[in-house]
Amino acid sequence: MKNKPTTEQASNYNNLEKMSTLELLTNINNEDKTVPNAIEKVIPEIEKLVDAIYSKMKKGGRLFYIGAGTSGRLGVLDASECPPTFGVPDNWVIGLIAGGDTALRKAIENAEDDADLSWSDLSNYNITNKDVLVGIAASGTTPYVIGGLKKAQENNIITGCIVCNENSPLAEVADISIELIVGPEFVTGSTRMKAGTAQKLALNMITTSVMIKLGRVKGNKMVHMQLNNKKLVNRGVLMLMDELHIDQELASELLDKYKSVKNVLDNFKSKLI
Repeated sequence: MKNKPTTEQASNYNNLEKMSTLELLTNINNEDKTVPNAIEKVIPEIEKLVDAIYSKMKKGGRLFYIGAGTSGRLGVLDASECPPTFGVPDNWVIGLIAGGDTALRKAIENAEDDADLSWSDLSNYNITNKDVLVGIAASGTTPYVIGGLKKAQENNIITGCIVCNENSPLAEVADISIELIVGPEFVTGSTRMKAGTAQKLALNMITTSVMIKLGRVKGNKMVHMQLNNKKLVNRGVLMLMDELHIDQELASELLDKYKSVKNVLDNFKSKLI
């Protein structure tokens, strides 16, 4: 079929079921190696979106993701990792998936085909023009996502999108479009593979850059991270030992007292000067 979208084009490989395990893994890996190159080509567009998000969030705005299927799950994942990583409130970055939280584990029939549902979901969070909305859809044709961005623009909300096809309907309605053209999937049409990987990389870049610009990282360390398990507490202790040149016992005592690496640095470092 001519003019078939990139995400639906036939795989560069055939007779997959006849390949050995080593051949399967090697060929999948060869395809995956092309993903960073696709990301590199659109860094200027990612930069525009990061700066737009930062501009709104530094004034108290929020970042919303909407998507369906794999794309929706990736948005929810990225949003859910911001509070523990950067110590921000749960409502700074919000990920919504067509069909609700149940869809994170199980496909919800026809949820992504409802163009009005996303705005209803967003309205539950009182989205305003202080916020930014990013639609995620490998195909760029998901009604749930397109409908949400259209309504957002009607309400003067800045919109962005992350898609894996060129000139998609979703890109047409977004203010800032990030087109990650990774080529045909190893298994034809299985966008959970390269397309999903590219989307995950882009999402990591966006929120990590925004959070760094918002002061949630010092040097190269997650000084605001939530200390909600032993591994992270130990990481915090090591950060303080390295930053303040103190022993483990004192670092542990300070972390227990001030409850975060950032608080220790703010309240204790000046006493060492």
